[in-house]
Amino acid sequence: MSGREIEYVKQAFESNFIAPVGPQLNQFEYSFCEVSGFDHCVAVVNGTAAIHLILRHLGVGPGDIVLASTLTFVGSVAPVLYQGAELVFIDSDPNTWNMDPSLLEQEIKRLMKLGRKPAAVIPTELYGLPCDLDRIVDICSPHGIPVVCDCAESLGASYRGRPSGVGSTAAAFSFNGNKIITTSGGGMVASDDAKLINDCRYLAAQARQPVLHYEHHDIGYNYRMSNIIAAIGLGQLEVLNDRVKQKRWINERYREGMKDLPGISFMPKTDYGKSNCWLTVILIDKDVAGFGALDLIRALEAANIESRPVWNPLHRQKIFASCRCINTGVADLLFKIGVCLPSGTSLEGRDISRVCQVVKQLGGE
Repeated sequence: MSGREIEYVKQAFESNFIAPVGPQLNQFEYSFCEVSGFDHCVAVVNGTAAIHLILRHLGVGPGDIVLASTLTFVGSVAPVLYQGAELVFIDSDPNTWNMDPSLLEQEIKRLMKLGRKPAAVIPTELYGLPCDLDRIVDICSPHGIPVVCDCAESLGASYRGRPSGVGSTAAAFSFNGNKIITTSGGGMVASDDAKLINDCRYLAAQARQPVLHYEHHDIGYNYRMSNIIAAIGLGQLEVLNDRVKQKRWINERYREGMKDLPGISFMPKTDYGKSNCWLTVILIDKDVAGFGALDLIRALEAANIESRPVWNPLHRQKIFASCRCINTGVADLLFKIGVCLPSGTSLEGRDISRVCQVVKQLGGE
């Protein structure tokens, strides 16, 4: 927490707006527009709900196909199944770890020949590194395919000089407890399309008609963010730049601390964008380093240091066993040899040095 969240929460209590409506909620949405670079925003309960609302607005349903990143969290794609649509996974570009635009283009061409235009494309901006959004949009726009950018991990990152996600049909953000800023839970739909945002706002409030009594012509959802949660968000937005700065500092300290270690490499940087470094991730070449990813995770655990593997690609998981995947093996390899290191903004230099020391000791130094 920044320290000022309690002030905004106090204002919310004093205003007596506790439900999912109120001045703090309005201000949070307005302020998020300024930060995110989008014209319109609507605050919801989480990032998954944000993606669900966007897909619902786009009319995605049974018989439709949605193309999505395979190297991501399940919440990025679960809404496709909520809507009864078919998922096709796209593997990662080895130079970015994000959705491979070449594979995406290949699959879109194949589907178009079959007369099955995809209903949407969902690229995830992995670990805070923006995807090559312009290229993805250029591939999709001639066919009228909307791009829903999963920016749950990339708030504060930049792409070609603009905020992450700007240029997509709509973007979904997350304020989960582990994100770069948090409201404990929560998410945001952001878009330059006012009609899309208004529809998402309507659906998120149980699709209630604007009349005196409770009237419903559509099935909606209880997805609106509460005013209290939004108050926390106001305090968090004030320190977003500080959080990004700290995350990048942590990443550079890790890179410096492991620069001479054989078999250790870091998530790539790109010339088109700048990551917020939400998580610092390394790859371990077992043949060179003398130990593997799981060895390191266990060694860190023995030192009371938490770490995790890279996302388990969704095409590998039982619930998606029937889904087609344009698979080149990149995401599979990243899962096998990747480790997410401690990356919380409370970390100090000595904490990072301690992690680096465990890695060095495991390598025999």
